[in-house]
Amino acid sequence: MEVERRSAETDTAKFDAGEMAVAVRAGDRRALARAITLAESDHPDHAAEAVALIDALLPETGGAIRPGSSGAPGVGKSTFIETFGMYLLGQGHRVAVLAVDPTSRRSGGSILGDKTRMDRLARAEQAFIRPSPAGNTLGGVARRTGDPIALCEAAGFDVVIVETVGVGQSETAVSGLVDMFLLIIAPGGGDELQGIKRGIVELADLVLVNKNDGDLRDAASRIASEYQGALSLLRSDSPDWTVPVMRCSALKETGIENIWAAVERHREMLTASGEKAHRRARQAKETLWAEITEALLAELRDAPSTAAMIPALETEVATGNVSPRAAAQQLLGKSKRDGND
Repeated sequence: MEVERRSAETDTAKFDAGEMAVAVRAGDRRALARAITLAESDHPDHAAEAVALIDALLPETGGAIRPGSSGAPGVGKSTFIETFGMYLLGQGHRVAVLAVDPTSRRSGGSILGDKTRMDRLARAEQAFIRPSPAGNTLGGVARRTGDPIALCEAAGFDVVIVETVGVGQSETAVSGLVDMFLLIIAPGGGDELQGIKRGIVELADLVLVNKNDGDLRDAASRIASEYQGALSLLRSDSPDWTVPVMRCSALKETGIENIWAAVERHREMLTASGEKAHRRARQAKETLWAEITEALLAELRDAPSTAAMIPALETEVATGNVSPRAAAQQLLGKSKRDGND
């Protein structure tokens, strides 16, 4: 398996959406990597081809199980995903991993390189790993991660895992892309580390206490009990699902089978209750408005009249002469007047 990366794509200036769609359906990994590059591109020349590609493959999307993982740095997310992915491959599944990394402010590229920590999974023929920089997205999820998920489904991957940055409460954006949200924690992190995740515990569909081995086994048991107690005080997002707290050791490869069984039970519950369709529909609407927001911001930045105002407004705001709200109203008012002319 090739670990696909943005820098490996050499010819991003020209795309043929029709040919690419055929190749993606056939499971061509290089075509899938180029398709994701196209979908993630902000270049105006790529917009029409990206839309055509996604629309052409839309009938083949939506069938995969979509788990997402989050957790503070150091809890072992990548190790867990590799062990989990290898288990799924052994069960006959095809696994895609979209690993959204922190972004370098200098180069715009991923700076953690999760691919280097999933070496076994990277070599597996039925797996696909795509690291993508999170960019400026607060939630730690690349703005168009929904499109790569759909493209992986069209290429025949029946489990698509989204691994995200894991930096705190803003990490909750992953829950808007997946069917099941896995919160990974580790024993021995201390109160400060546990506090980082306090804001996203209520979004978890499954809490995993990793590193349940060796000297940390007792601590893992204690932390699991504490989280189970805390979750009992929270109202579940679904009336048909009680959030379990499970222990595992990604390093020792223990507890993985039970975790997959829980994922399957959750999927069955979502399907039987109709919640899966409702959740996917809500996610699609949220994506629509995210795209509209980005498009409108781009128009404001690119339109000659408003673009000319931006540097002066930024200076006025930075020096405290104008409030950000007033500056925004000036810019939007100018855009509206231009649109009425």
